[in-house]
Amino acid sequence: MEQISEAWPVLIGVCGVLLLAAAAVFTVRFFRSRSRRSEMDDMEGHEFEYFCADLLRDNGFTEVEVTRGSGDYGVDILAQKDGITYAVQCKCHTDPIGIRAVQEVYAGRDYYDRMVGAVMTNQYFTSAAVQAADKLKILLWDRGYVEEMMEERE
Repeated sequence: MEQISEAWPVLIGVCGVLLLAAAAVFTVRFFRSRSRRSEMDDMEGHEFEYFCADLLRDNGFTEVEVTRGSGDYGVDILAQKDGITYAVQCKCHTDPIGIRAVQEVYAGRDYYDRMVGAVMTNQYFTSAAVQAADKLKILLWDRGYVEEMMEERE
């Protein structure tokens, strides 16, 4: 019995150290993620397109090309990964992304003869955009997905 009562302070001390270490890791990740978020949200449209292109490259996409600004037929980035070709529309906004972005990349995917169309954003999508994307087979890469891609490249 004495051995058990002597072990409690050690066990509590070890748990306390582990808890403090976990809190420190969480705090560092929180503030690092928060600074990246504000960086992403403060970007201009064309700057966000280049940011997304770099993010795609860092996540294994190849032949990544930012299209010209106007007359791009609703596609900002052309890329490839694992033999699949992508047409990506980038949207950096303060409000949820609506159906128009889905429609644009749907048309642009066919114009550029790509296999997959995707909309990549710093925000989230309206329910109408989600429904349209499902029907038109367009990928939606929202803020959460983009943040996951950011973490993957670290």
